[in-house]
Amino acid sequence: MKVIDTEIEGLKVIEPDVFGDSRGWFCETFNADRYRAAGIDCVFVQDNESFSSKGVVRGLHWQAAPHTQAKIVRVIQGAVWDVVVDIRKGSATFGKHVAMTLTAENKRQFFIPRGFAHGFIVLEDNTLFSYKCDNLYCPASERGMRFDDPALGIEWPDLGMTLTLSEKDKKHPPLAGIEPWAE
Repeated sequence: MKVIDTEIEGLKVIEPDVFGDSRGWFCETFNADRYRAAGIDCVFVQDNESFSSKGVVRGLHWQAAPHTQAKIVRVIQGAVWDVVVDIRKGSATFGKHVAMTLTAENKRQFFIPRGFAHGFIVLEDNTLFSYKCDNLYCPASERGMRFDDPALGIEWPDLGMTLTLSEKDKKHPPLAGIEPWAE
């Protein structure tokens, strides 16, 4: 596998080795020893999936302490434009983001350490998105911020359609209204 460090410390892109032949393909989507050697030393305890239509926006989300989560995310079917924002208190890159397209075809994964907000916009109908988390979900610790806050400078893809957000995501505060992450 290939591990690519991003411009924000801790965020990593993982490109698994894919072995294909006339039958199809095979790839290893997680191996604790290999990921640990690449600097991803988490014990993952919960896997989640979301299924969405084109134009759905999920995020930007995170969990507050003591239920913070590191994640490995990937697309199993379809495509998303995935965004991660640094919300670590005192970080030199606070408020900065990294974004990339994750697809079933490119098989890329995004490692998101604790202290980051995460979200995505679905680029294709019938997209299946997978999250591997190192802490259990706790509704009381759920937090969010506006995906379209101009202060973040995120250039979301224009899909030429009305975007679909949950009622909860429509009400999140901007970056200036959140409590920065500190553990």
